[in-house]
Amino acid sequence: MLILKNLSYHPPAAEVPILDRANLEIHPQQLSLIVGPSGSGKTTLLEILSGLAVQTAGQVLWRDRALLQEDLQQLAGLVFQFPERHFCCGTLLDELRLGHPELGSEQIYQALEAVGLAQLPLATAPQALSGGQQRRLALAVQLIRQPSLLLLDEPTAGLDWSMRRQLAALLADLKQRWSLLVVTHDASDLVEIADRCWSIQQGQVQAIAPDQLRPDRAIVQTA
Repeated sequence: MLILKNLSYHPPAAEVPILDRANLEIHPQQLSLIVGPSGSGKTTLLEILSGLAVQTAGQVLWRDRALLQEDLQQLAGLVFQFPERHFCCGTLLDELRLGHPELGSEQIYQALEAVGLAQLPLATAPQALSGGQQRRLALAVQLIRQPSLLLLDEPTAGLDWSMRRQLAALLADLKQRWSLLVVTHDASDLVEIADRCWSIQQGQVQAIAPDQLRPDRAIVQTA
């Protein structure tokens, strides 16, 4: 279980904290959902939890052990918003093996199978995939690392309704094996599979019931 205690991020150039004393718990084999508009602190929170940034106050704990930045880099796998912009290689095989040249074909297959892409030839170019397939590939890249926590930044952004539903079904399957934390400005496609929900406004995180995020009761407007 990952625990955030009074987590704040207030860089010197900012007049107010980007994150302000955030408290939450992320449980094993659950999908946790944080919903808020652009600029509310969602991406900054993921950057801290993935070890790309360091909080200015508060703690991140795994069970009862305080985690350092390098611990979080090993613990968590971050899928960026529009991850297709971060692909570096010309084939699926090279993309999955990037930084892991020792990986065998069985590990590659298992990662692709977990995200529903095992049928694709390994020589396929990532840029030739559909938007939904590219999101799945980005997940596979992280699964190769075997993280304890998957972090997803706006995973349904830019996808049509069919791809959004397929991605939600995939995340529902993945949470049977991993802990997931998803941040988004639009919870409509994910609220049905969320186990725990929070809203974030101006860096402040507040627990809410999933029912409050259903389309007919949304408390957060689409950014």
